[in-house]
Parts: sequence; C-alpha cells; structure tokens
Amino acid sequence: MPGMELRELGYFLAVYEERSVTAAARRSYVSQPSVSEALANLERELATQLFVRHRKGATPTAAGDQLYPIAQRLVGEARGLPGLFAAPRRRKLTVGVMRSLDAARARALLAELARDDVELTLVEADQPCDLRILSRAMRAEGELFVALWDERFVVALPPGHPLARHAELRATDLAGARLVARCHCEQAARFAGAGQRFDVAAIAPSEEWALALVAAGVGIAVLPEGVVSRDDHVILRPLREAQARRQVGLAYGRRGAPPELQPLLERVVAAARRLPVRAPRKRARVAA
Repeated sequence: MPGMELRELGYFLAVYEERSVTAAARRSYVSQPSVSEALANLERELATQLFVRHRKGATPTAAGDQLYPIAQRLVGEARGLPGLFAAPRRRKLTVGVMRSLDAARARALLAELARDDVELTLVEADQPCDLRILSRAMRAEGELFVALWDERFVVALPPGHPLARHAELRATDLAGARLVARCHCEQAARFAGAGQRFDVAAIAPSEEWALALVAAGVGIAVLPEGVVSRDDHVILRPLREAQARRQVGLAYGRRGAPPELQPLLERVVAAARRLPVRAPRKRARVAA
C-alpha cells in the first residue's frame, strides 16, 4: 500500500462506523471535504468502491466490509507503536486562550485538558499553540471551529448612571456615552458599522481594568457577561439586540486535530455539553 496514509484509513473507519461522511468529519474534527478527499484517494489506491453514498449517508460495499477489520488492525497497531519503544511520558499541550474568557465555564474544560497524561501550558490566543479557546469571530481564515457555548454581551454602568434606569438597553441608547473601551473588544466593529459614535474616556488593557474604571465612574463598558462577577461594584444591563452575543469554542488548523488529540477534544466537548446554562441575572428594580 505505497500511497496509502493511516489518516485516510482512520477517516474510512469513521465513515464506516458512522455511516455518514458528515458525522465522520464531525467525529474526526476535520472538514467534510477532507474526509471525502481521503476516501477518494483510498478508493483510487485500492481501485475499488468502498461506499455507496446516498441522501441518508453512506453504505459500505462488499469491499468496504472486507477492508474494515484490516483497517482496524492497521490503525490500532500504528497508534500503539509509540508505547512500545518510548518510556511513558506526559504529552505537552499548548492551548491559546482569549483574554475575555469566562473562567467559571472554562474550569471544566481546563480540567479535561490537564488530565494526568497531559502537561498543559496556557498562552495568549495569538501565540503558537496546538489549539485555541476563543470566540468564533476571532478564528483565523480556514481554521476549524467546534462551538462550546453561547454568551451574551452586557453593558456595565457606574452606580447612579442615567442609563441604569432602563431594564435593558439598545445599542442606540449608548450613542454619545462616555465609553471605557477595551483593546480587544469584539463588539467595537459592529457598533462602528452601525454608525455609533462614542466619547472614549479611557482604554483598558483587560476586562478587570475596564470594570475598575467603570466602578470609578469614568464611563460605561460593553463586556461579555461571563467576565463580570457580582462584586465588581457596577450595574449590569443586557443589550436587546439578538446579535449582541458571541459563540465560544475550540479552534485548530484546517487539516483537523492530530489523531492523538481527538480523544482529548471529545472529552472537552462532552464536558462543555454538561455545563449548566447560565441563568439570566436578576434585574435591579428600576426607579419610577
């Protein structure tokens, strides 16, 4: 099998077991075209058809049934080779994290990433790493993305601010307000695109400093809800716009996650699905 790759056999196993190219791509953390291309290469190398594709998925041919146990053995033996000749060692995993990450939600994910067999290193999201935890808007072109949770943006106000009289706010309500901007605000471009004008009173390097400036009465700030705690001495109001939300997830290279990382990613995604839905914060009583 001179031109055959173990990656292609791995994708074949996923399609065979899932009976679907789409489901196999999702399970393998790669794009659907990557799986289709691998199957085409494999069928060309073996000069036979392995699946009959139809609207409901993919059905193995007799050749596919014949290849399945052979592929299982080859892939299994290949994945077990490192353990035969190397002393047990912890895998090094570098994860890039965006600054405005909801730490409470991230704890469960980091616990999975830092299992006994992993030496975990956290870096800024724009530094070299194996995978990243960030918002969908921050992923690079061609980078694959697996969503973990949705999160809304809120407006942080100093105590006594006039906008605190409203139970919720629109983006247009913020026009002309003194703003504490963040260096990496994901909503800045959207507000600018909507023609909003702000009096930028200060620029903060982090969410913590933005909240401190808001509490000091310098201005207001638009922040992801998960980075604001109940003891930050600010008043929170939700934004009414449906698009004032972000999706946080795992991002990695366009070729997909390395095979040795896939079980780890599956545990992380499973942990994210077990996270409780963040309950809306109780609204303060609005003055008449």
